Amino acid sequence: MDKKAIKYIVIHCSATRSSQTYSATELERDHRSRGFDGAGYHFYIRRDGATKPMRPLSRIGAHTLGYNRCSIGVCYEGGLNDHGQPADTRTAEQRAALLDLLGRLRQTYPRAVIVGHRDLSPDRDGDGQIEANEWIKVCPCFDARAEYAML
Repeated sequence: MDKKAIKYIVIHCSATRSSQTYSATELERDHRSRGFDGAGYHFYIRRDGATKPMRPLSRIGAHTLGYNRCSIGVCYEGGLNDHGQPADTRTAEQRAALLDLLGRLRQTYPRAVIVGHRDLSPDRDGDGQIEANEWIKVCPCFDARAEYAML
């Protein structure tokens, strides 16, 4: 993908329970079963902080409808508490790995804005802001735009 075309770095969660493991292999399998040509995210961050490249940056992602051509997709394992409710379940290792990866991506794509998947939901009331009642998904279950604004 052309570096100038990248407008967003989109943070996602795997929407799996914090008590459940969800490997990169399982993620890949599940995306293929949905008809994707491999995992739709460019990177996947496991609970232990291991960052797994999933899709080459040279390939358009399949992670945010309408934004794939202009974004890089990053997913972290988790996003649901033990009861299956949306929650920020990132471990300390995931937080550190995300910060490191996002810092490196911002060096490569300095104009890209870091957002959560939910931030790219449609503005249904046309007021120029995406409020919680307009989110298609709560993913990534935290305010990515605010948390990484310093990058």
